Amino acid sequence: MAKKSMAKKKAMRTSRKRGPANSVVVDIHSHNAYLDAQPKSFSPLKPLKAKTQSQSQYIAAIKSNKLTFGIGPAGTGKSYCAGALAAEELESRRVERIIISRPAVEAGENMGFLPGDLQEKFDPYFDAFRDCLIDRLGKGVVECGIKNDRIVVSPLAYLRGKTFNDAFVVLDEAQNCTKAQLKMFLTRIGENCRVVVNGDIRQSDIGQASGLQDAIDRLGGLGGVYVHEFGHEDIVRSGLVKDIIERYEHA
Repeated sequence: MAKKSMAKKKAMRTSRKRGPANSVVVDIHSHNAYLDAQPKSFSPLKPLKAKTQSQSQYIAAIKSNKLTFGIGPAGTGKSYCAGALAAEELESRRVERIIISRPAVEAGENMGFLPGDLQEKFDPYFDAFRDCLIDRLGKGVVECGIKNDRIVVSPLAYLRGKTFNDAFVVLDEAQNCTKAQLKMFLTRIGENCRVVVNGDIRQSDIGQASGLQDAIDRLGGLGGVYVHEFGHEDIVRSGLVKDIIERYEHA
């Protein structure tokens, strides 16, 4: 009886050392860690379904062009579609990383009053994309991807000197970029890179000519570049948002 009890205790200690049978150890320094950590039953992402004909055209444009500009009012799904397609590219390993950026310009507020360092101050601007990526990939995958730099979130100014290779890059709120900033950003494009630049030119907060409009004027019609414009009729956030935007723009 005593021998059985001792054997049982030894087996329990061995089990605790090994951990649960279904546990996963993730090396955050491994490029494929966030995917390798998935259980064998993990199923591929379901294809992104467009809610409007305009979204369908936008999605097709992103898939078939190296650089796509998405312009139009809020609530049309510009950011969500770009984030969802970025998740698909990363999950299928067609790119090594997702890079998400935007100019550090606030609509009437100042980041200096937010607590923390610059990265922590910039983090709230990532919320919309984080929700989209979590919706598509799962929270654990996104958190691991951020830790091992497979998902990179950076203020636009921090991208100077970088080269976008094997990446899906999204620049959001681009109406707040100057001409020089857009030029700097667009000249980062490297090999196996897909870039989406989103914004609403009518909602610029920089008090000068928008670099987004300048870039569209310069690059529209260039091979591999597509400009997609959403209208008020394409707003999918809610009918009220559509009415609100129309009232403000026609006041």
